[in-house]
Amino acid sequence: MSLTPSGGRTPRQVLALADDLSGAAETAAALRLPARIILGPAASGPSTIPAATASPGAGRALIVDLDTRQRDADEAARIVREAVRGAGPGTVLLKKTDSLLRGNLAAETTAYAEGAAGLVIAPALPAAGRTVRDGIVHLRGQPLHDTDAWRAETRPAPRSVAAALDGTPTAVVPLTAVRAPLPELTARLGALVEAGLVPVCDTESDADLDAIAAAALGLGPGVRLMGTGGLAAALGRLGPGTDGSSPAPVPGGALPLLVVVGTAEPGAVAQIAQLTAAGARHIALPPELLARTAEPVPLTAGPDDAITVVSVEGSQGIRPGSARQVVAGLARTVAAVPYPADLVLTGGETARRVLDALGVTELLPVGEIHHGAVHSRTPDGRSVVTRPGSYGDAGSLLRIARALRPYQPFVPPAAPAGPPAQVPVPRAEFTAPHPPPPVSPVPQGEAL
Repeated sequence: MSLTPSGGRTPRQVLALADDLSGAAETAAALRLPARIILGPAASGPSTIPAATASPGAGRALIVDLDTRQRDADEAARIVREAVRGAGPGTVLLKKTDSLLRGNLAAETTAYAEGAAGLVIAPALPAAGRTVRDGIVHLRGQPLHDTDAWRAETRPAPRSVAAALDGTPTAVVPLTAVRAPLPELTARLGALVEAGLVPVCDTESDADLDAIAAAALGLGPGVRLMGTGGLAAALGRLGPGTDGSSPAPVPGGALPLLVVVGTAEPGAVAQIAQLTAAGARHIALPPELLARTAEPVPLTAGPDDAITVVSVEGSQGIRPGSARQVVAGLARTVAAVPYPADLVLTGGETARRVLDALGVTELLPVGEIHHGAVHSRTPDGRSVVTRPGSYGDAGSLLRIARALRPYQPFVPPAAPAGPPAQVPVPRAEFTAPHPPPPVSPVPQGEAL
């Protein structure tokens, strides 16, 4: 099975829909097709899908960030319906979902399935230790609902994929069926679809995802696919002209490099530490300043090729309910930097808000530095690397910087790196006659 039909006919085109920007970029890299990423309706603007989504073009992929992760469920569903209606005939449709089942999953699934001949779901991401057994997502072998992966959410983690879909008629496809000969798997998926059920496929490996993708494509273009970046990668491995590797990242130009860390993941601290030890400057911005100030926080300009890390100072935590205001302030601050810069943006919400503030509406992916860290170009030529907040080991940011600046020496300073620069909180704005209420820390893992 291939994305290029036999007999020399035109290669299929792929339209992928994601609910956040880092997921859209991950999908673009995984598909391994010539691709564009369109930044769909911004949360603060008109919620309409650009007309450019109508047709990716033969043998190409178009990935649309619908920016629906934080929207109202009804509005998210409406945006999904609009995006699907724009798909041209013969287009392979893929809905990218969060591997931890977060977001408006039930509402968006219902909208995505409308008008389709069927829907096949494979929500595993084996590369990140996220598998599915008996229709239950497992995180490194532990059921999702028994982990703290949803600690930043306002509700408990669903106990199964079916529970997350909340009323969608589903049927679990066990591993024995997934690993059966391809004609048998295809027939089983087809029978479930014919019965009006949505197959939810158990998955423990990339080979399982390859089989699911091939079988789902064998059901014809009317059947839509839904899953993580792992399923997108399986489609990529079935596609034309791939050798199993992603394109090499292209080094950036002689612009300053601004690394914006918009996540409260515990691992971010170690990632910043490695980068600053190699010579980068670190500026930590007080969350209360970002949340309460309508104007951007001034950042001093660095010289050409300088690397600056901007993060949210987290020692006192972030007031509950203010995370979105904090990331909006961070985006305003980055957009107001008085010089062009290449960008590394961690956290899907942060990445999208920064690019919205800069007026960027399209990205051209050029390579993947490590899993989930996708290097793209803006139409004006600057580099942008997006990465989910929870991805990457302690050396992730340093590895990204080295890929973008291979000519720049990364020599640890002779003396240990000092604490990050602190931007003071203006006394007149934040001094109160009585002590402020205690600040509750953001639950670890919350991506801004």
